[in-house]
Amino acid sequence: MLHPDIFTLATPPETDLHVDTLIVGAGAGGLVAALAAREAGREPLVVERDAAPAGSTALSAGLIPAAGTRFQRAAGIADEPALFAADIQRKAHGENDPALVAALAEGAGPLVEWLADRHGLPFECVTDFDYPGHSRRRMHGLPTRSGRELVDRLRAACEGEGIDIVCERRAVRLLVDRDGRVQAVEVARPDGGIERIGCDRLILACNGFGGNPALVRAHVPEAADALYFGHPGNQGEALVWGQALGARLRHTGAWQGHGNVAHPHGILITWATIMEGGCQVNREGRRFWNEAQGYSEAARAVLAQPDGIAFAIFDARIAAIAAQFADFREAQAQGAVREADDVATLARMLGLPEEALARTLHAFEACKAGTARDPFGRALDGVAPLVPPYRAVRVTGALFHTQGGLETDGSARVRRADGGLLPNLFAVGGAACGVSGSGASGYLSGNGLLAATVLGRAAGA
Repeated sequence: MLHPDIFTLATPPETDLHVDTLIVGAGAGGLVAALAAREAGREPLVVERDAAPAGSTALSAGLIPAAGTRFQRAAGIADEPALFAADIQRKAHGENDPALVAALAEGAGPLVEWLADRHGLPFECVTDFDYPGHSRRRMHGLPTRSGRELVDRLRAACEGEGIDIVCERRAVRLLVDRDGRVQAVEVARPDGGIERIGCDRLILACNGFGGNPALVRAHVPEAADALYFGHPGNQGEALVWGQALGARLRHTGAWQGHGNVAHPHGILITWATIMEGGCQVNREGRRFWNEAQGYSEAARAVLAQPDGIAFAIFDARIAAIAAQFADFREAQAQGAVREADDVATLARMLGLPEEALARTLHAFEACKAGTARDPFGRALDGVAPLVPPYRAVRVTGALFHTQGGLETDGSARVRRADGGLLPNLFAVGGAACGVSGSGASGYLSGNGLLAATVLGRAAGA
């Protein structure tokens, strides 16, 4: 486990350069923070450990939930921040800080419109399927429905504003004064050399800790043996630094799972395949839970099945909806999405017992037709039936991203464990505690990018 040093200095350190706002991490949170800082008249500098901006953002679908936007109004969707906040809290069993939830719910709409109007990101509201836990269709995405496009467009916006993003610079040490004010950050170059950057404000937009097995085992033991499907840079430095500075940690056991990862291809399969009328079955050809609860809970449900394997079953209509996502198209290109004209062929193709699979799908469709009640409690009445030819993907469960971290207020300021705020430290994205409650079941679709981008804008400004 990485244990970065924090040096306490009696006098200001000598530095190679000094900036107003230093941002560690060039994912969505860090890049939005940089844009907001520049708009506020600050001079931000972003340092990134990888060769190019990416982070967890690039592995996601790039969707930001927001309520009351002009994109929703254009689609005839009535929504408001209070309703969004209620959905967040309901999914997280009321475990979130209400002030933080309110700040995110109220800030999301203005954030999306600001990125669209000022920085040219072509957002649109996803209107052709529902996400579990959201009472309105409020996901906003770019044309490819890809986090890679989101981070690339944010990077281009930063470049257009003349913001420097220095890659292949890994932050390794914080230099602070006796009051806990960050004076400088030491970053390592690829050649092993160290550069010391002074700053008036430090924004940690660097990472969660899902890629650090020791930290996962300590804080999220239920996910310790899960496939890790997040960014390898999520090593938890922000958590360790913050704790050493006396920051308050919150909900470190919270995590975002995903129970629809194509196996062995390692590609996320959109939950639209389920929410539009598909289901999951195990190796015995049986359903095993209420799939509409969400894809984060699905990780735990799928991993509990024989060999940690399940099969997502849907049809051509649903596949056409899923094809708006770049990940799904890649899964099709790699042969992860199988096709069968009937149940018998589907069972042989997947290696499932035919009779059991046929009974399962017959019962599933009876629930949709209203002639039976789902034993798992899923609301299926009136949902469109599955029509041959069928589609199926072999999937497993995975840990995608941790959701706990440094506790912040609504402006991303880091709170002390003993009360008050650290003098000049901000945390966004995986570095900060999000609004997913204390476990996996509290994750509402889009929570990660919601917190990263809204807190990023607040921290930058």
